[in-house]
Amino acid sequence: MSATMLVTPITTQQRERVIEQTNHYIQLAAVHYGKKFKTIDILFDLSGGTAGMYRVTKRQRWIRYNPYIFSRYFEDNLQTTVPHEVAHYISDQLYGLKKIRPHGIEWKSVMQQFGVKPEVTGNYNLDGIPQRKQQRHDYHCGCMVHQLSSVRHNRVQLKGAKYFCKKCKQVLRLS
Repeated sequence: MSATMLVTPITTQQRERVIEQTNHYIQLAAVHYGKKFKTIDILFDLSGGTAGMYRVTKRQRWIRYNPYIFSRYFEDNLQTTVPHEVAHYISDQLYGLKKIRPHGIEWKSVMQQFGVKPEVTGNYNLDGIPQRKQQRHDYHCGCMVHQLSSVRHNRVQLKGAKYFCKKCKQVLRLS
């Protein structure tokens, strides 16, 4: 049995290349749409099985990349994940997030403008890549025990959310 080697995050030079590629796609969009787009913050703090994520909170926008997945699949992520996330940013700036679907026709048209196939998810082997593991909490109803994620558990405990069994229709209670 062989132990899985842990993947190390991308180097400083690789980070700079990802930032350059991100800005390259923003510039391509600026030329094509005849509109200046603000620079966007880029973070390398994403973990788990997701290679990239475009985030918006109130008026702040940023792109997060997973430095471990980028390390293992660097060239592929430069060609797929970077334009994917930039396309979310550009479609948000052009149409507004509330008016479009995340991977809808507007996003797809930006991806096509970049000359990139508009695929939604990558399919990567994640062996050796640090993964988030959510704790599970036992809840019961009248017929069985359910495993609720920490997110749902916290919604029940802090916000009074209620979840129901699909079989017996009873409210789930913490065991």
